Amino acid sequence: MNKSEYRSFIKNRMGERRYIHSVNVSKSAIELAKRYDADVEKAEIAGILHDCCKEIPKDEMLQIIKSGGIILDAAEKSSSKLWHAIAGSVYVRDNLGILDEDIINSIRFHTTGRANMSLLEKIIFTADFISAERDYNDVDVMREKAFNDLDDAMLYGLQFTISDLTNRKLPIHNNAIHCYNDILCNLEKKGLL
Repeated sequence: MNKSEYRSFIKNRMGERRYIHSVNVSKSAIELAKRYDADVEKAEIAGILHDCCKEIPKDEMLQIIKSGGIILDAAEKSSSKLWHAIAGSVYVRDNLGILDEDIINSIRFHTTGRANMSLLEKIIFTADFISAERDYNDVDVMREKAFNDLDDAMLYGLQFTISDLTNRKLPIHNNAIHCYNDILCNLEKKGLL
């Protein structure tokens, strides 16, 4: 498939609101890739496909995850909001024939992050936070940070996510904690803390 076919595939797979979000994440990913000298084509593809399993039934997500040989840990089992990213990474590999590990991992970890993320993974994680239709409190701060320092933007996003999850008494995936710690170390090395 080419980029245009991925876009058509996504348009047919989800509702208008989610499609607009996917297009916007792809556009933000392209802008960030240009800003940080990353692969623009990979950013565009990962951005448009990042939520490819978001609107399928949960039992179908679980079947895709199982068919991909992935065993969910306790936090993943109790947090179905994480399933679409895991299922999406398997789906693009097994059904769309995408074999690029960076694209696959960018989809897989766009909700939790993880330690030692690639540049593309960071871009998709951040693009999901700053896409044009987002209107949460301080989204403008997040957008500004995204184009000044990607690690600083990620720290801001992770702080928001971790705070929200703790306030709602929901589990925080270990990947998010490891990502937070890794980003803190990166910022300290840069002298930004």
